[in-house]
Amino acid sequence: MESSGSLGGTGSDGRRTLGRSGIEVSALGFGCWAIGGEWQTPDGQPLGWGKVDDDESVRAVRCALDLGVTFFDTADAYGTGHSERVLARALGKRRADVVVATKWGNVFDEERRLLTGTDDSPAHARRALTASLRRLATDHIDLYQLHISDADPDRAAQLRDACEEFVREGLVRAYAWSTDDPERAAVFAQGPHCAAVQHRLNVLQDAPEMLALCEELGLASINRSPLAMGLLTGKRAPDQSLEAGDIRSRPPAWLPGFGDGGGADPEWLARVDALRSVLTSDRRTLAQGALAWLWARSPHTVPIPGFRSVAQAEENAGALAQGPLTAEQLTEIDGILGR
Repeated sequence: MESSGSLGGTGSDGRRTLGRSGIEVSALGFGCWAIGGEWQTPDGQPLGWGKVDDDESVRAVRCALDLGVTFFDTADAYGTGHSERVLARALGKRRADVVVATKWGNVFDEERRLLTGTDDSPAHARRALTASLRRLATDHIDLYQLHISDADPDRAAQLRDACEEFVREGLVRAYAWSTDDPERAAVFAQGPHCAAVQHRLNVLQDAPEMLALCEELGLASINRSPLAMGLLTGKRAPDQSLEAGDIRSRPPAWLPGFGDGGGADPEWLARVDALRSVLTSDRRTLAQGALAWLWARSPHTVPIPGFRSVAQAEENAGALAQGPLTAEQLTEIDGILGR
């Protein structure tokens, strides 16, 4: 996959293609986890990013649209359906101007805002798709993604086949798996309409094996945690607590870089500080530099930073105009991190 538009220079028209699908998106997507608001497990583990203002979320989505962002990634579980509803409200009549990705596999109680389990059955995939179409106020999903990262590969093959049926019915244009395991991603990639894999990637957490798979199989690399859950924004401090409804205040095992109470790990912050001068070159903010690293890392990458405000939307979208880091800067960063 090659970029079909420039990311550099003065323009903000950077475009990339979602793998083998032919679907064109802005090189930067927006992740809609945070705008889903608060939700949790039955034992009180927070799964959102704290309280949100839905009106501000709508303004932020529309701001992103005006700044050239055409790819929005959500999931049925984010805020137990709330993120999909807010995104639909924000897009309104501009739905046809964007590419919408959502996910399925988690089971939740929308009224109580609780995650209650997972369901890897093809029957649930169809029920979840029907529900997401309703919440998103659309007749199709552009990219439908399995949200169970460690699903059994044999069961996943059945879900891949179900996704092919959804494509035949016109309900889905392409599909993907949200997983950090290249072997699992390869199972979905056997389907002709698999276009991508969503996985963790940022300057602190590289994923060379997954990027190699994307290169080999022609998949888009959709990058969750592109700003390392906020550590690469420069706004976190070791002694800075987070509100109780923020997942980082009680970080689960899969969320490194934070301690109990949400304070940032000093070792992680030290690495961020070591990279600061390179990432903030050419008048970039730290976050914009982190996004620029992702674009330089591979022509397949489409980072999807989260947002909760117009200011965050403006800053993230501003990275498009400046484009990727240089090869020399990539080498310098590898040297700083000892890679």
